[in-house]
Amino acid sequence: MIIVTQRPAWLDEAQRPPARVPDNATRPAPLLIDDDHQEVRTREGWRQRRDAIKKTWLEFIGEVPRLAGPPKLTVLEEDRAAGVVRQLVRYEAEPGLPVEAYLLRPLGEGRSRPGVVVLHSTIEYTIRQPAGLEGPEDKHIGLQLAKRGYVAFCPRCFLWQYGEPKRIDKAVAWLKDRHPNVKGMAKMLHDARVAVDVLVAQEDVDPQRIGAIGHSLGGKEVLYLAAFDERVRAAVSSEGGIGMTYSNWEAPWYLGPSIQRPGFGLDHGQVLALIAPRAFLLIGGDSADGDRSWPYIEAALPLWRLTGAPDAVGLFNHKQGHAYPAEARDRAESWLDWSLRR
Repeated sequence: MIIVTQRPAWLDEAQRPPARVPDNATRPAPLLIDDDHQEVRTREGWRQRRDAIKKTWLEFIGEVPRLAGPPKLTVLEEDRAAGVVRQLVRYEAEPGLPVEAYLLRPLGEGRSRPGVVVLHSTIEYTIRQPAGLEGPEDKHIGLQLAKRGYVAFCPRCFLWQYGEPKRIDKAVAWLKDRHPNVKGMAKMLHDARVAVDVLVAQEDVDPQRIGAIGHSLGGKEVLYLAAFDERVRAAVSSEGGIGMTYSNWEAPWYLGPSIQRPGFGLDHGQVLALIAPRAFLLIGGDSADGDRSWPYIEAALPLWRLTGAPDAVGLFNHKQGHAYPAEARDRAESWLDWSLRR
């Protein structure tokens, strides 16, 4: 059962700068300045600015054509050994392209449950990780949330669905052949949006209570999913590396090497801004994210205030490296509970 909480007690800390921002921190451009160098002072002014940012980013990453409606699920396996209903399902993310996912929900009848897309990290056993079937227990995020009362959908990233073990370059080549003008991140975004389609079509899910969470690779995907799909009301991105120099965003399966060219004008402060006023929590461990990520939150805070949600963005640094420890899980779960409360 979901525990509906009050404002998280730790949120003040999540909106407070660290004692020292590292020298290697990047600082995004001010968000409330338009292309004419004028300050954006109103919500309507921000709406226009937001539309322009969104258009520019979609032109850069490209778009995979969307399905007309939610895909049909075929159940391949089902078990209840973990105290939830856990189903391995197959569906089409694009016409004729099957993909697999785990769908987990609490035992028994239910209605108006919150739904959450859970995106796995870079691991060969992919969706078995968040479903609680393989790997360390701290990464069993989908299973943990299903036990908490959520309906969790855990889709496989295309890099493993259409690649080969330890050869994700095969999936990159496959994508280039199928969608020549689409970045890998756009394909990940498309597939994550289909996952939202699946969730909102579940009879026991409240479509107004949709969240997203992911670690590492999954954290990257969550940033984009929350930015470009307004059905996602609350998001948690763990150790994805919000700065473009904080991890391997230049890889061909993400954004590609063009982001390293002199004069490249886009940054992830803009992507983060597209989420406002919905809820976004950045979790770091001083590896991909952490104290050096603070300038992104600092730049975002005035925007979240302007859009009427001053408490809906923050940073938690557990200082334990590229991990998702118990402290991070506690913050993430309370964030989703609070942000998706009735």
